[in-house]
Amino acid sequence: MKETAKSHITFVVVAGIVRPVMNLLMRKEWLGLEKLPAGGFIAAPNHCTEIDPLVVGHLLYNQNRMPRFLAKAGLFKVPVLGFVLRATKQVPVERSTSGANRSLQIAREVVDQGGAIIIYPEGTLTRDPGLWPMRGHTGAARMALETGIPVVPMAHWGAHEVLPRYAKRLHILPRKTSRLIVGDPVDLRAFEGRPLDKATLTEATNVIMDAITELLATLRGEQPPLVRWDPSAHNQSTHGRFIEPGGKAGGRASDAGTSDAGTSDAGTAADADGSA
Repeated sequence: MKETAKSHITFVVVAGIVRPVMNLLMRKEWLGLEKLPAGGFIAAPNHCTEIDPLVVGHLLYNQNRMPRFLAKAGLFKVPVLGFVLRATKQVPVERSTSGANRSLQIAREVVDQGGAIIIYPEGTLTRDPGLWPMRGHTGAARMALETGIPVVPMAHWGAHEVLPRYAKRLHILPRKTSRLIVGDPVDLRAFEGRPLDKATLTEATNVIMDAITELLATLRGEQPPLVRWDPSAHNQSTHGRFIEPGGKAGGRASDAGTSDAGTSDAGTAADADGSA
């Protein structure tokens, strides 16, 4: 996916609007920037609020890396937002196997040209009541193992105080601080030469999720749960919002899930709820 003058100009215009707003909403503290690879890579962040893509995109753009997200195909049909996604060459993700494979091919092209492709391994906002990373999907691991592209784990904390998970309004005052830390590329050499079956991909995905969780624990100064949250074990969907019995979107362990869109393990396992 070659960068065009149109996409570059659109990025500059969008960034000119979004960056001042982000700076107004939150103080920022970015750690580990020296760990960003010189070439293309997969960025794998945690996902706990709808404005996460803006947080990650802000950091990457400021490092002169045009952020590209794997975003739900339905978002490309939304007025204005769809235009921006198409103009900035974000990557649409279909639920079908053929569509998912095409998304992965485009993502590879982005990385081959030195770009950064952002994949949320959790696939949607975490269901964990404490906002810790939950069970991951295998898309990022599959792409990394098939291509040798490095996976760079990231974790951020603080943006959820501005826009809590599933909230409909911003909490601007008092001004919050968003902290983001970049980790070392995940070491996946133990999986080289192994068949890319479910067991291998699941194990590699757990290694990636462990790296993300460890970074978040560093930011929070807390110990994560001993067992990673698994939505299926709590009768929750693995995509989209989920609804409390009273009809309120939320995150209690007993809530049943509803799915509005997303991706599957056959594809990217990235459900970007927005774009930077």
